[in-house]
Amino acid sequence: MPKLIVLRGNSGSGKTTAAKALQERFGPNTMLISHDMVRMQMLHVGGREGVLRSLPLLVELLRYGRQHSEVTILEGILPAGDYGPLFEAALEAYGTDIFAYYYDLPFEETLLRHRTKPNCHDFGEEEMRRWWREKDLLPMLRETVFTKEVGLEEAVEIIYRQVTAGK
Repeated sequence: MPKLIVLRGNSGSGKTTAAKALQERFGPNTMLISHDMVRMQMLHVGGREGVLRSLPLLVELLRYGRQHSEVTILEGILPAGDYGPLFEAALEAYGTDIFAYYYDLPFEETLLRHRTKPNCHDFGEEEMRRWWREKDLLPMLRETVFTKEVGLEEAVEIIYRQVTAGK
């Protein structure tokens, strides 16, 4: 049965790194959908227009993943207030085979992590503060919360174990 992994959290929390590590861990036939890739590179849009234009494509990519991949990983900030329809579509497509995780880190920790990223000079503290969402949990999915104490390897191991056990 195809599975969906959702990784959400603020900029600099570690979602993208974890998603890539999970794709490697699960191996072939694991589809990775990066919200930033869809919005900024595929569609070349940002702000409100980015939400409006990326939402239908993200829904279609989830459906494609359901039909053609054993595991689909969706990662991004994906604010609950903007992307509710995406998660409703995910529930419709995947039912109980959704494993959702939210990185709940202090702002200062995301700044520290951001400084280690290859694109750390593309944007900084001011933009990250503007994008910040405090405890932006989804009302329709039960998300496992990762705090700053959960490192990359531990997060990947937890997710891998839960998904392969089907819990």
